[in-house]
Amino acid sequence: MILVTGAGGTVGSEVVRQLKKTDAPFRAGHHSAEKVVRAKVDGIDAVAIDFAKPDSLRSSLEGVNKLFLLSPSTIEGEENAIRAAKEAGVEQIVKLSVFGAQGEAFSFAKLHRRIEKEIESSGLRYTFLRPNGFMQNVSTFYGSTIKTDGAFYLPSKGARISHVDVRDVATVAVKALTEPGHDGKAYELTGPEALSFGEIAEKLSKATGRKIAFVDISDADFQKAMLGMGTPAEYVDGLLDLMHFYANDGASALSSAVRDLTGKAPRSFDDYARDHIEAFR
Repeated sequence: MILVTGAGGTVGSEVVRQLKKTDAPFRAGHHSAEKVVRAKVDGIDAVAIDFAKPDSLRSSLEGVNKLFLLSPSTIEGEENAIRAAKEAGVEQIVKLSVFGAQGEAFSFAKLHRRIEKEIESSGLRYTFLRPNGFMQNVSTFYGSTIKTDGAFYLPSKGARISHVDVRDVATVAVKALTEPGHDGKAYELTGPEALSFGEIAEKLSKATGRKIAFVDISDADFQKAMLGMGTPAEYVDGLLDLMHFYANDGASALSSAVRDLTGKAPRSFDDYARDHIEAFR
């Protein structure tokens, strides 16, 4: 039995979708009770999980031997999940981490590496997935201004990033959860090319048939805008740290892991734009 945490999010929902096509038994873990109800209506074994409550974690892990760890809460919540998994007799953890976690070069990487180390010392079998920025983030976070302004805004300083499609990340996750040979491995997952945000705007323009621009703004303007939207200051600082990592050419490297593990080339941004075109019109 596989427990997929964060099952209602961008990655978790795709892992669930792909697991449904296999014979592997799985359970979807949601923070929201409403999502649990919707999942059950769809015929999915689903449970509510509160990472801050040990009882919630223990009950969700009953009968589970493999855990896909994607916490929508805090680092402490993931640490709670690791301890609960060990107590429950879980044998394997597949953790969604971040690109560059090993080097701890930016704040989010440091937090994820902290969890990776906790898993390494737990005695459980593990696989770490370290994807670069998601292509889907473009529609999730920038789609609204693309629709209203025909533009999106970031302090990128010309950074090039080998964004990866979440569908490819999920395919690798399902393989790690259902096939042997992935114990003790860490996979850096990228798309097939490193693009600037200006090049992404050009590709979106071509896909949609409308002019879409990218505006490279200052750190200060980005910070002001994010804080004005109610984003916690600590998280804004983390995003700026990530953008600095990008600007220092930290995320332009290409990995063959998706092709090596799936037998198929990773999806390109053109593929993503074509398949998500309505998010930008």
